Amino acid sequence: MKKILFLALTVGAFLAATSCKKDVTETAAEQGAITLSYGISVDGNNTILSTRAMNNAELLESAVIEIYKPAFEGLARRYVGSSNIPNPIYLPATTGTDKYRVDVKAGEVVKATPTIASWDQPSYKGSTEFAVVAGNNAPTTIEVLAKISNAVTKVTFGDGIKTGDAAFSSYKVTIADEAGNSLVYTSAEDGKLGYFIISDNTAIEQTLHWSFEGTLNNGETFTNAGQSFVVEQGKQYNLGMTYTERDGVLSFTLKVDKSLDDIYEEIVFEPTSTGISRSYNYELWASHATVHADVDITEYDPNYVYFEYTASNGGNPDWSAASRVAATGNEGIYNGVLTGLTPATDYSYRLVVKSLKTGEETTIDSVSELTTDEAPAIPNSSLDEYSESESDKYYSFYNPASSIVANQTKWWDSGNSGSTTAGESYVICVPDESAKMDGKASARLQSVNAIIKFAAGNLFSGNFAGVIGTKGGKVNFGRKFVGRPSKLRFWVKYSTGKVTHEGGPSGSALTSSHYDIGQIKIALGTWDADSYGGTSDSPVQVNTTDTSTFVDFNTDPATIAYGDMQITGAASASDYTANINGVTTTEDWTQWHQVELDLVYRDLTTIPTHIIISCAASMYGDYFAGCDSSKLWVDGFELVYDDDIVTK
Repeated sequence: MKKILFLALTVGAFLAATSCKKDVTETAAEQGAITLSYGISVDGNNTILSTRAMNNAELLESAVIEIYKPAFEGLARRYVGSSNIPNPIYLPATTGTDKYRVDVKAGEVVKATPTIASWDQPSYKGSTEFAVVAGNNAPTTIEVLAKISNAVTKVTFGDGIKTGDAAFSSYKVTIADEAGNSLVYTSAEDGKLGYFIISDNTAIEQTLHWSFEGTLNNGETFTNAGQSFVVEQGKQYNLGMTYTERDGVLSFTLKVDKSLDDIYEEIVFEPTSTGISRSYNYELWASHATVHADVDITEYDPNYVYFEYTASNGGNPDWSAASRVAATGNEGIYNGVLTGLTPATDYSYRLVVKSLKTGEETTIDSVSELTTDEAPAIPNSSLDEYSESESDKYYSFYNPASSIVANQTKWWDSGNSGSTTAGESYVICVPDESAKMDGKASARLQSVNAIIKFAAGNLFSGNFAGVIGTKGGKVNFGRKFVGRPSKLRFWVKYSTGKVTHEGGPSGSALTSSHYDIGQIKIALGTWDADSYGGTSDSPVQVNTTDTSTFVDFNTDPATIAYGDMQITGAASASDYTANINGVTTTEDWTQWHQVELDLVYRDLTTIPTHIIISCAASMYGDYFAGCDSSKLWVDGFELVYDDDIVTK
């Protein structure tokens, strides 16, 4: 039996909200008012709800509500979350048979990157039409109920598969859409509901496809390529699977449930007043934040919307010292970027508007809070901490006895340990106290002609994972990191000559007629060791004997942001060229330059888990190509956190 739960404001709060709108009867005759509430039909079993990706409150607060103008003239209003719907809403009155349409979407489908096929992440949709009466004193109440909008699947295994003399020892049914999004039913998912997001495009017939794989108790395998079936939003498709021992036939029955109402509750939520709407965590950076508000543009000037903000000061914000930023937007939905913020700091902000009736500036009483992101720095950024604690053959940029950096752990590494494993040492990264721009020393990366292989000078965040005989080595790149800087600032100079060891990737290989190329690059990402072969601390492993392990951060799916600088040598020092994220300059790079290398973001909603910084005196050192006299000096690394975010 269906159970109805009502969540509403108290009568006192409703009266307070409406009593301040004294001009309701004085609005233009062409306008009218409505109040809007919506409900979302969700599973009635609280135990099921508690395991969902979104609970009731999150479902209501993330729902997208869109009101469309009559006669297909476009969007009139858009709100996100029940707490951000103004009460009442003023709209131009309708005439004749014209009507507005309000759509409500909630659940998985409103996420930035929704999961198309899932076990426990349903989507909801509801729609209704309504008219607006001109000059009405009592707002018209509009209710919308959003119901399941997925194609819901349910597979049950019957005779001959899980029971009977010829039952299968293992079996699975895969259900997939045309794009390859799939769910796999095994004995553990027998009778379980699966949810597929289905497009709103009703002009195109949409299908799901099932296939079966199994192993009989006698050890024989059996497969059936299956077939496709047409699906629609809001319907459940029950597939019953059976197997006949005599002739080895797999059969299935398909039953379509036209309505899902009987297994869901309704939750109805009454809206609250206009004001600040929530920001997502990914919109809160270290030095800036994006904030949102809904404004009733029939009551307030749409060209006079501001956000004021100041440090929260432990709950006692000083509004006399507040900064103000103009909001941008249309159709009542506004955004603003708060800049000049301090990392890891609490801020208070509020909405400022101007009344269309009185022309007076009004500060909305509701104050919101946010906390800016942290701004982690690079350990041993000046490269002044180094020691021979790992080997008496070379220095490491790590000093466990550091008096400068307390509790220091190793962050930087190089290929020194690999290049000194032969009888004779070939040190490829050293501290240089005679050439420095920040502190007592820089790092000098020097390519060398080792006995067996060419070795490029290098320095990187991560750890050298070992040599592979005489053929090459393995490097684990990356260190744990959760910040989002805008740039990498550092000092650099480079000296090189023509290539002495030819090679490189197809189409870009270096020959002896080329000059060598130095490189500094930085990447932020969500790489994991299982996929990239490294460790939890340094997840991206590159094996120099296997080019399939080389990572192109320009196309790598786990890379969030990337910056790249290349310096190419020349016969004359003044003709050296630098390519910084695709922009080329020609000047003397044998002298020190301070560079700000932009991180180019391709994803603004994902928080990184690791950072990779890699410097090489010979860019194609992984291919054992370059010049054996190349030297690259780097010093004074610094992560910059500002609101100048470059996107791809």
